[in-house]
Amino acid sequence: MTGDSRNWPPLRLRGRSLRWGRRTYVMAILNLSPDSFSGDGLGTDLDALARRVESAAAAGCDLLDLGAESTRPGSEPVSAVRELELLLPALERVRAVTDLPISVDTYKAAVAGAALDQGADLINDISALQADAEMAPLAARTGSPVILMHRKQTSVRESSFGQHFAGVDSDDITAAVIEELRGRIESALAAGIERRRIIVDPGIGFGKGPKQNLELLSRLGELRRELDLPVLVGASRKSVIGYAADRFPDRLAGTVAAHALAIAGGADIVRVHDFEAGVQGARVADAIARRRP
Repeated sequence: MTGDSRNWPPLRLRGRSLRWGRRTYVMAILNLSPDSFSGDGLGTDLDALARRVESAAAAGCDLLDLGAESTRPGSEPVSAVRELELLLPALERVRAVTDLPISVDTYKAAVAGAALDQGADLINDISALQADAEMAPLAARTGSPVILMHRKQTSVRESSFGQHFAGVDSDDITAAVIEELRGRIESALAAGIERRRIIVDPGIGFGKGPKQNLELLSRLGELRRELDLPVLVGASRKSVIGYAADRFPDRLAGTVAAHALAIAGGADIVRVHDFEAGVQGARVADAIARRRP
């Protein structure tokens, strides 16, 4: 494993090339679920969605991530039918106002397949293709790029900073995440998904304790080097930000700081709720860490 992104082929999406290692790409979060943890669920308000999309494009975001099911701790799963009821009209409206590449945030193959038919470009699966046996064959058949996220289910209890996760049972969280993601990558390759179409996500905030999340963020270079694939980081507004800076209820500045250091550590994509701040932070981090003005 080299982790040298100069050897990675660019990812082509809707006439654009994501050239890894040259700069950071910013993914704008578009939540439809009314119970989104960050309180930004748009539901069926397509006009508000269109305004959010236009704002993301104007800010300079490179990708959109559209999701219709909350994955916050304690959230109730929804059926594929309900997910599609929210997702498909939204996807049609988004496509009407932008040609930016769209990631569909789902772990259900039926939802992903319908979204790809409607104009989505890649699959963001928080289960790393494990939740639905049809997801990997779908991605292989369609040639869709996939984001494989590491996630562990754990219990949640209330604490002074909101929600505390028992965390992955490991003395070395980074090594554990690398090992498990390596297994998911091998499964994806065995299913016929091309390596150049795989992106990995360490799953900040998903079944990990706050100290584990901080350690993962500080060791992204190791994860990127060992897995030899582009890395997406999504720390935006998450509990780890509140844990590290609990005097500040607004997690915007903390998110920008976390993502800037993640970029310095090798992150290729950052997933953000706050578009202008996210893009500005990524550009400054690139100018410093990658010496790219």
